[in-house]
Order: sequence, then C-alpha cells, then structure tokens
Amino acid sequence: NCLLLQHRINPDMTVSYTLEVANVKFGGFTKLLFRWKGSIYRLLYKELLVFCGVFLFFSVLYRFMLTPKQQDLFERIALYCDQFTNTNFIPVLFVLGFYVSLAFNRWWGQYTSFPLPDNLMMVVSGNVHGADERGRLLRRTLMRYANLSSVLILRSISTRVHKRFPTLEHIVEAGFMTTHELKKFESLHSDFNKYWMPLTWFSNLASRAREEGRVRDDIALRLLMDELNKYRAKCSLLFHYDWISIPLVYTQVVTIAVYSFFAFCVIGRQFLNPEKGYKDHKLDMYVPVFTLLQFFFYTGWLKVGELIINPFGEDDDDFETNQLIDRNIQVSMLAVDDMYQNLAPIVKDKHWAQRHFSVPYTLSTAAQTLKPAFKGSAFDMR
Repeated sequence: NCLLLQHRINPDMTVSYTLEVANVKFGGFTKLLFRWKGSIYRLLYKELLVFCGVFLFFSVLYRFMLTPKQQDLFERIALYCDQFTNTNFIPVLFVLGFYVSLAFNRWWGQYTSFPLPDNLMMVVSGNVHGADERGRLLRRTLMRYANLSSVLILRSISTRVHKRFPTLEHIVEAGFMTTHELKKFESLHSDFNKYWMPLTWFSNLASRAREEGRVRDDIALRLLMDELNKYRAKCSLLFHYDWISIPLVYTQVVTIAVYSFFAFCVIGRQFLNPEKGYKDHKLDMYVPVFTLLQFFFYTGWLKVGELIINPFGEDDDDFETNQLIDRNIQVSMLAVDDMYQNLAPIVKDKHWAQRHFSVPYTLSTAAQTLKPAFKGSAFDMR
C-alpha cells in the first residue's frame, strides 16, 4: 500500500505538449524551447559542459602555457586534426541518422505492442453470462488473470514496475494474485519467464465457463480465445523486444563515430594565431560557436537514440507503465462487473420523428456550417 501511495503522490509523468501545438501559430515550437523537463538540455548539458571544459583547457594551454616552438607543433597537430572534422571522413550524419530512425521504429513498435485489455474485456462482458455471484466471479477472475500476465511481463522489463512490485508477494498484496495462485505459480518449475501462466489459467477457466453454460456456444468461446491470443501475442512481443536489442556493434559504431568526431574537434577547431596566416584562421573568436552548435545537434541526436532505445526505464519520456497498469485493472473490472447488463432504459432518440436533421453547433463553431461538404477532389471537375 505504501508503494502504491508513493506512486500516486510523486508521479513522474510523461511530458506532453500536444495541446500547445494543436494550432499552427507564430512561435508555436519556440515556446517549447524554454521547457526543462523532458528537454534536450536536460539530457545533454553534462556532455556539453565536459566538451566546453576540454576545449577551454586546450585553448588556454595553447595560448598561455606553451613555448613558441611548442605552439608551432600544436598548430601543426591542430591543422592535421581539422582535416578529419569534415563529415566526409567520418560519416556521422549517415550512421547517426539511420541509427535513430531504427531506434524510433523500435520505440513505436514497443508502444503499439503494449497489452491493453479493452478488446478482451468487451468480449468477456458480452459473452460470459450470469448476474449472480458465480457469473461475476468468473468475469472478474478472467480479467484479473489477463492483467496479472501483463504485470508479470512488465515487471520483467520495466524498472518502474519492478520497483513497484519487487517481489511476487507485492503482486499478491496488490490484488492481482491470490496466495493459492502464488503457490501454484511457484510450484511449476521452468527455466524461462512464466508470464504466460495466468493466460493458461484464463483459457482453462473460459473452457469451464463453457461447460457450465456461462459461455453459451462454441462461437463465443472461440471469440474469447482469439482475443486472448492477441493479448498474449502482445505480451510475448514486449518480452522479445526486451530480449533482442539493436545489435551492440551498431550502437558501438554510432557512439564511437560521434565521440571520435568531436575528439578531433577539440584540437582541430582551435583558433590559431591569425598572424601566422594559416588557411581559414584569419579570425580569433575564442568561442567556437558553430562547433558548439554542431556538438549540440549531433550529440543531441545520439541522446535521442539513447532515450528511445528502451522506453521502459525512468526517463522523463519513458512509458508510464505503472499508470497503464492502474488504468487497465480499473477499466477491466468496471467493464465486466459494474457495467455488466447495466443499461439505461431504451427510449426513442431525439431525432426519432425527423427524417432529415442536423446536429447543432455552438456559436464558436457556427462558421464551419458555411463550408460545403467534401465530396471528392474531382467531383465538380469540368
């Protein structure tokens, strides 16, 4: 209970700005640049400070601590390193762009694989009958098993969920599992993750409900099994996303490419003495503005890949797994229990006697009624 209370008091919510960009307006995205939580500044500021510190160290070393002969040697090294700060030598853009694109597709795939019980609870509510205690018990237990399976898989891949449910006893305390079910769960030996066990209980219980006549025909039972298998497939997909990562060698290549590029920039982008007439060194600006921007863009892009490669951590924009668990169990029980056969009286609707009618608009949306209905781009072509 303390764990649940702590989660509700100190929520670490995903950063959402959808409403602020609902309409295109002047400076729409600009306002987002001043946010801190979930921002690129929060992800990148430590690396940026380190880069600035190292660059400043070599700048002070070159200007004030080296002898003229040592400065000459440093200048030759700087000119040599500057050759490799051209992206043609180190293909940072190509490697980094492809990697972030791959990581984003993986991130979206994990989001769409999240097991939501909505379809399953509709099928359970409509096909497992009985307003008595037995019928209620069957429906609630079926949905509890489904939610238990998702909790078990999320506990295996999400640090947030594992901190909330560090042991199976915490899951029992939360009400997802009974003590008898815990004993059966632990008594089955397997070298692999057993998140699928509650779904097996679901299928067996659904078969029993069919035998008892609570599920009235085989078509309804088949519908239950189909939705259960879709739910199970998403749990399995999440498990495999966690198991099979983007190949480590690719992540290493991208990281080495970015950091080696800016390692050369630390020396190669130093401002050399303009009096010596070196090419492209006619101005001493002290602060490498464009190099810092380049660092911000490239390393920031790498940080985006690092952020979305595993959205089940505790970053600002990681998935709200705990809140989804709360939502899923609540709507599941409402759908199969409180809302079971709980219908409002069936009456004639407001437009029953009208053959042609229109739905009213508010004053703020009345202008939309002046627009003709869209019938197709070539409908009125002459």
